[in-house]
Amino acid sequence: MTVASSIQSLFLDGPAGRLEALLNQGGENATHAALVCHPHPLYGGTLHNKVVFHTMKALNSFGFPVLRFNFRGAGLSQGKHDDGRGEVDDVRAGLEWLNEQFHLPLIFAGFSFGAAVGLKAACSDERVEAVIGVGAPLSAVESRNYDFSFLGDCSKPKLFVSGECDQYGPRAKLEKLVESIPAPKNLVIVPGADHFFEGRLRELRESIEAWVGDLLA
Repeated sequence: MTVASSIQSLFLDGPAGRLEALLNQGGENATHAALVCHPHPLYGGTLHNKVVFHTMKALNSFGFPVLRFNFRGAGLSQGKHDDGRGEVDDVRAGLEWLNEQFHLPLIFAGFSFGAAVGLKAACSDERVEAVIGVGAPLSAVESRNYDFSFLGDCSKPKLFVSGECDQYGPRAKLEKLVESIPAPKNLVIVPGADHFFEGRLRELRESIEAWVGDLLA
């Protein structure tokens, strides 16, 4: 694997204003570029989230340039939180930026809220070759109830990684969802891990690296 560590701070032109972003540079012979999206911004989620960081490191280890950005209203990003509606367009802006910069096949990864809104944008984008959903939030939390029915039309390679004790993504419900969607698909349940993979971030990273390695083989 090629390890690329140089980081660029930048702003993207988003549909609701500038989006604060970080790009981890890729290798000269990168085969893909990747986007990683963060969890719910109203509950502390930002591009600096530990799960997002480790997901980025897993993808960057293959030499991919990896973009992370803050959703509208988070960090230094302009705009106002839109309950997951406008955030889908934020993801599209991130994918568009990566395509313009690198002209490479794209891989999408999102954690929790980032998976719920990001997969919706990525699955319908022909430039995205494969998608990763980490800690997919399948159980309603307060007023948040995410619809994953669009995955029924997603024929791209799909990886889902969740903790055995994920309080927002019960294993049985996740297994039922994955069973119902088209192949290719993979589900990894990390033993003993909660929604945030506390103490299990290494296992999360290794799961993503193993799947991407198979994808590239």
